[in-house]
Amino acid sequence: MSQSTVTSPDRFVELQTFVLVAQQGSFSAAARQREVSPSAVSKVVARLESRLGVQLLRRSTRRLELTAEGEQLLEQGQQLLADWMALESAVTQQGQPSGLVRINASSSTGNRLLVPLVGQIMQTWPGLQLDLSFTDHIVDLIAARADIALRWGELRSSDMVARKLGSTRQVVVASPEYLKRFGKPEHPDDLANHVRIGWNYPRAIPHWPFVVAGQAVAIGMGDVLRVNDGEAMANLAKAGAGLARLSLYHAWDDLHAGCLQPVLEDFNPGELQPIHAVYVGKPGQLPVRTRAVLDFLAQHVDLSHAERKPVHLLTAGA
Repeated sequence: MSQSTVTSPDRFVELQTFVLVAQQGSFSAAARQREVSPSAVSKVVARLESRLGVQLLRRSTRRLELTAEGEQLLEQGQQLLADWMALESAVTQQGQPSGLVRINASSSTGNRLLVPLVGQIMQTWPGLQLDLSFTDHIVDLIAARADIALRWGELRSSDMVARKLGSTRQVVVASPEYLKRFGKPEHPDDLANHVRIGWNYPRAIPHWPFVVAGQAVAIGMGDVLRVNDGEAMANLAKAGAGLARLSLYHAWDDLHAGCLQPVLEDFNPGELQPIHAVYVGKPGQLPVRTRAVLDFLAQHVDLSHAERKPVHLLTAGA
């Protein structure tokens, strides 16, 4: 082996180091991750820039900024590293999923749909590590470094790929105590005399849809009480604070227990709201670990009950 071969830089380490610096936003943070000194990290990046003959990072006293060439290398370099990790996993573990999978979901969906499945996922693939983030704010998957996000509703066109897991009806509900105190609305027009618990984030639909005499009608949510969390909305309805429009999936247990009752079902348009597992990347090029979790969710998320009518649920004793 020639001397030049022995002393040539490890290009894979250079790429790993650069990607880590770009993701962490500083040499110091990347150095802590690699358990080396910041100067060592800086030298590796400088060596990479020298070999490529381009500047990848603009350094200032406060932050690092990627050049156009740096952004190109980061985007393609991340995919290259992910592909390499997937290849190593397939070769060394006969394709058994291993490594970290980050999943993002709303608070209510994460707790009701995902949490009950986590134990089985970990038991099926002991080599997996799961990082779960629950928030009712839409996050940028790339910025949040999330592999999968669970999202309700129709999706806007984007660079993300969506895999449908199921769908659910929407239903207006109230607690028996609330209906006893304020009366049961018999027509959408009656909602003017009731508190309607709504959402307070920009992407929310600002009205409740109904069908009256074959015509679509939209009733505003009102401004009395608004929240940004699905569990909080359900809990407020159960506490008698007002009416809420929830997915049947989220209201199912409370309807069964009698904590909530459906109202205005004769005017319910019956539209189905889908839930998708969304991710960035091409389906055929996903890491083994990400594809395994997606396949598991597609097989084990069961929303067949969530398309039924609450009236039937309560009268049939299902």
